[in-house]
Amino acid sequence: LARAGVASRRRAEELVAAGRVQINGTPATTGQSVDTDSDVITVDGKAIVQPTGYHWLMLNKPAGVLTTKSDPRGRRTVFDIVPDRPGLTYVGRLDYMTEGALLFTTDGESAHKLTHPSSEIERTYVVTVRGDGPAAVRAARDGVQLEDGIMRPIEITAHNVSRGLWDLEIVIAEGRNREIRRFCDELGLTVERLVRTKFGPVSLGELPTGESRPLTGRERDIILALTQ
Repeated sequence: LARAGVASRRRAEELVAAGRVQINGTPATTGQSVDTDSDVITVDGKAIVQPTGYHWLMLNKPAGVLTTKSDPRGRRTVFDIVPDRPGLTYVGRLDYMTEGALLFTTDGESAHKLTHPSSEIERTYVVTVRGDGPAAVRAARDGVQLEDGIMRPIEITAHNVSRGLWDLEIVIAEGRNREIRRFCDELGLTVERLVRTKFGPVSLGELPTGESRPLTGRERDIILALTQ
């Protein structure tokens, strides 16, 4: 029901509990398995057409956009700038001011697997900071204590932009909430800009800010292998 764009997963469970969903003319039950190729699924008597295949795309998320379905305050969300497809969901999150690579898919199961800590999918960020970039690199190699555990990047390099301004390229595989920003705060660095340039096999490349593109066949194949 979620993939077909009828309702969210939680709302779909409510529809089932209310007896509004039927499988081959019989009321559905929560947790019931169905074959979408042969079973007829209806909601309030209307047949549900399942989309064929899964859709994957990447958005170059701008700063000042929320990673959420909707916002009660009316602020712009990522769903205002990606193609409207039934069942589309984001893979992980980027916070309000963070930019860059954000994946979307209609494959909810793979989205969950990609963001689960056990998957250890590498993510690459470039964070522009004011402060001592080389000292941050040295500290990171020993691990930086955050409130929810030690952060030790897989890779970290510093590139001088101008006096006191550095680009830190950081590769992590944990994906903890606001991890990069908290890492910089702990080291006394002031974040000017934060961009995720790569998620797993998918690189931002030259995709303009606010634009999206379908994943290539190779990218999809790698993601499929990572989620098996």
